[in-house]
Amino acid sequence: MSCSSIDVKGYALGELDERGSREAAAHVHACNECRDELERLKLTQTALLSMREEEPLRRLAFVSDKVFEPRWWQRMWRSAPAMGFASAALLSCAILVHAYTRPAVVLQKTAVVDTASIERQVEARLDARLNAAVAQAVMQVRREGDQKTVETVAAAEQRFELQRRADLATFTDNLEMIRKQNSRLFVAANNIEERP
Repeated sequence: MSCSSIDVKGYALGELDERGSREAAAHVHACNECRDELERLKLTQTALLSMREEEPLRRLAFVSDKVFEPRWWQRMWRSAPAMGFASAALLSCAILVHAYTRPAVVLQKTAVVDTASIERQVEARLDARLNAAVAQAVMQVRREGDQKTVETVAAAEQRFELQRRADLATFTDNLEMIRKQNSRLFVAANNIEERP
């Protein structure tokens, strides 16, 4: 079975019937080139599905906008007499031009077109564009992931710093309370020893 008879794109997108899907799976398992193409298609599909959808901007139209006024050719197109006159004038010009510049009959051989090489060139260009688009999408996803990681780490560091300061303040308060208690015990112990 040749690679050109297998629809790898249809197989990757799940558009084949059960028999075609089995044949494509068997061929992809055996053919390295088709397996590589299937992996590229799956990578592209994953990258495209990971991009978020954004709503396009809408332009507000105002009554005073001159953008929506019809142009001269639109006004003429809506006028039946003007269109009839323009059509008659154009037809007359075409007849006159054809009468004075009648082309000579030239027989040419048709060139043989190598469709296989053209298809290869088109596929190579398509693959190059596709790979560039996938690489750009992957870079964008990585940049966004790195940015989120940096923001998360910064927030965690700030939280830990606040917790450390609170713990330090609590420790200082507890230490001061223990010092005061030790001072009282020391004074009480001295008072007990001084009694006869």
